[in-house]
Amino acid sequence: MMLHRRAVLAGTLASGLLPGRLLAQGDGLIRRPIPSTGETVPAIGIGTSRRYDVAPDSEALAPLRETVATFVGAGGTVIDTAPDYGRAEEVLGRILKDTGLREKVFLCSKVAARGREAGHAQVEQSFRRLGTDRIDLIAVHNLIDPAAQLPLLRELKEKKRIRYLGATTWAEKQYGDLEALMKAEKLDVIQVNYAVDARQAAERILPLARDRGIAVMVNVPFGRERLFNLVRGRELPPFAAEFDCRSWPQFFLKYVLSHEAVTCPVPGTAQVRYAEDNLGAARGRLPDAAARRKMEEFIDGL
Repeated sequence: MMLHRRAVLAGTLASGLLPGRLLAQGDGLIRRPIPSTGETVPAIGIGTSRRYDVAPDSEALAPLRETVATFVGAGGTVIDTAPDYGRAEEVLGRILKDTGLREKVFLCSKVAARGREAGHAQVEQSFRRLGTDRIDLIAVHNLIDPAAQLPLLRELKEKKRIRYLGATTWAEKQYGDLEALMKAEKLDVIQVNYAVDARQAAERILPLARDRGIAVMVNVPFGRERLFNLVRGRELPPFAAEFDCRSWPQFFLKYVLSHEAVTCPVPGTAQVRYAEDNLGAARGRLPDAAARRKMEEFIDGL
């Protein structure tokens, strides 16, 4: 995806940013609440799938360290990882240790094991890999054995080793199971796939999350390569200026973020310029209902 993004980003950053009303305070980033506590987080995060699966002592660590430092320095906090993202947890733990940024990061991981014993072992491994005694959020990854893992996560929350718990999916085929879990259990956060060309979550999952008071993290907001392939070589439509959008990645992220139920998209981010550009989606105006329809019609017409 990085090659596709590089191609479209090069052609859109020169489009200029019209002055507009900022919708946030302090660092200028829009913040969204986690309904179960009211705590707010900056509305753009970092995902570590694939890109952070590198040797922790290799040269590949340096650009990732710089990316995380830039992201946090610009006001970002939410970083999402998982034990089955290869060496991503270990790499992120090394970065947070090297930079001293652990206390400035809203750290998220997952449990992807079957059975309580295996789940407990995996969670303890995550604490070791991440080099911390507290993880802000652990979610049941892809709804793998929530009957065993949610009680474990509740115990960790009671012991204040984690602050929030939840569940994740990235596939529409799991929406029925996710809905059932959201209705049956008290979850702080869910993570779900949602993009301007993959809008099914807005029909079922996002309204339920709003009604149940569950925060929503969004994975694959770029649709992996799909969206970048669609717009490669195209200029932003003129109406993008109406919501302070200056690049295709911001176009895609602002669409996701403009849904009232969405708390924080977590696009995979492994380069400084991508971190800076992504955070731009959480500044300035967001699309209103009319603009969202224009965005959908534009993408559907490609």
